[in-house]
Amino acid sequence: MARSNRRTEGLTGHLVFAIAAAAFGSSFQHGYNTGVVNAPQELVEEFIIKTYREKYDEDPPITVVTLIFSIMVSVFCLGGMLGALGTAFLAERFGRKGGLLLNNALVFVAAAMMGFSKMAGSYEMLIVGRFIIGLNSGLNAGLAPMYLTEISPVHLRGAVGTIYQLIIAFSILVSQIFGMPQILGTEHGWPILFGLTMVPSVFMLAALPLCPESPKFILINKGKDVAAQKALKWLRGTDEIHYEMDEMRAEYEQIKLVPKVTLKEMWTNDMLRKPLVIAVVVMISQQLSGINAVIFYSTDIFKNAGLSQQVAIYATLGMGTINVLMTIVSMVLVEKAGRRTLHLIGLAGMMVVILILTICMALTYKAPWLSYISIVCIIGFIIMFASGPGSIPWFLVAELFGQGARPIATSIAVAVNWLANFIVSLGFLPITEMIGEYTFLIFAALLAMFWLFTYNRVPETKGKTVEEVAAVFRGKSST
Repeated sequence: MARSNRRTEGLTGHLVFAIAAAAFGSSFQHGYNTGVVNAPQELVEEFIIKTYREKYDEDPPITVVTLIFSIMVSVFCLGGMLGALGTAFLAERFGRKGGLLLNNALVFVAAAMMGFSKMAGSYEMLIVGRFIIGLNSGLNAGLAPMYLTEISPVHLRGAVGTIYQLIIAFSILVSQIFGMPQILGTEHGWPILFGLTMVPSVFMLAALPLCPESPKFILINKGKDVAAQKALKWLRGTDEIHYEMDEMRAEYEQIKLVPKVTLKEMWTNDMLRKPLVIAVVVMISQQLSGINAVIFYSTDIFKNAGLSQQVAIYATLGMGTINVLMTIVSMVLVEKAGRRTLHLIGLAGMMVVILILTICMALTYKAPWLSYISIVCIIGFIIMFASGPGSIPWFLVAELFGQGARPIATSIAVAVNWLANFIVSLGFLPITEMIGEYTFLIFAALLAMFWLFTYNRVPETKGKTVEEVAAVFRGKSST
C-alpha cells in the first residue's frame, strides 16, 4: 500500500520549477537553432554573396553559395553529435545540473559569433557559431533528459520526459514566428534572430542554481545519503521519501558490487547491449522517420494547393502549432497508453500517411485537387510524429539503464540521433533531385522496419523502476 501511495503523488511547485529551469534553458537551444535557419535563408544567402564578393572581388557561383549555406545548416548537427559524445564525461564529472550550467558558456560564445557575423562581414563566423551551438545542443540533449528522469517520480517520468520534445517543438515555432519578415526576418534583423539564442541561457543561469542536483547522482555517484535526502525532500515537498530513498540505496549497493561500466562492456555485456541497441534504434527511428523531409516540402505543397506565399507561411506556422499541441497531448497519453504502444501507433500512422502523401504528390499534376489531400497528410504526419516518436526516444534511453550505465548509454544514443539528423540534412536534397517525391518511399520502408523492431524488441517501461526494467532484460538473456 505504501508503494502505491508513493506512486500516486502529484507534481509539487519545486519539481515544476526544477523541470522548467532545466528543460527550457536546454531544449530551447536544440529546437530554436534547428528552425532558425529556414525563414531567413534568402537573406543569409545574400549576405554570403556580398561577403564573398568583397573578399574575392568576384561573384560566387550559385553552387558555392548553396554549399556554404548547406555547411552552415548541417554543421549544427555535426556539433550536436560531437557534443553528445561528451555527455558521459560532463554528467559524471560535474553532475547533471552542474553539466547543464557549465554548458551555457558555449551559448554565449555561439550567440556572439552568429550575432556579430554580419557586422564583421564573415560567414565563417556564422558557420563556427552554428557548430558551437550544436555542441551545446548535443550536450543538452543528453544531460537534460537524464536530469529530468532522475528528479521525477516513477509515475510521472514519461510525462516529464516529454517536456524536452515539447519545448523543442515550441522553440521551432518561436524561431519561425520571429523569422517572419514583419519581425526579424529582415536584412538588419536576422543577426539579432540568431543572437537571441542566449536568452534561454540567461533564464537557466538564474533559475537552475536554485534547484538541487539529481538526488540519484548525489547518492549513487557521490555517496552522500543525507544530501540526497535533502534534495529529494525539496523536490517532493514532503518528508515521506522513504520508499524512493530505499530504491536508490538498493541501486547504490548493487552498483558497488560491479565494476564501473565501460564502453567495451556496453557491447560485450548482454544485459547492457540489448537495451543499448534498443535505445540506438529508437533514436534513429525519430530522425529517419521523414519528419524533416515532410516539413521541408510543406511550404511547396501549400503553394501547389493554391495558397499564396504569405498564406503558405502562415500554414507552416499552423503546422508548428499543431506539433506543440499534440506533444502536450502525448504528455498525458504516455502515462496512460505507455511508451511502446504510442511509439508503435506513431510509426504505423506515419508510414500510412507518407504513402498516401507520395501518391498525392506524384499525381497532383493530373488531379490538382489531390494537393488538398497532401495538406491533410502533412497535418496527419505531424500529429502521428508528435504522439510518440517525437518525444519518447529522448527519455526512453534514461529509463532503460541504471545509474552506472546511463551516462555512457545516453552519450552513444544521442550521438547516433545527431548523426542520423546530419545524414538526412546532407543526403535528402541530392536524393530528392534524383527521384523527387518518391524519396518518401524510402522513409516509408524505414518506418515499417522500425515498427517491426519496436513490436518485437522494445519493452514497456511505463511505471517500472530501473530494477524492474533490468529484470526484463535478465529474463530475455536467460531464454
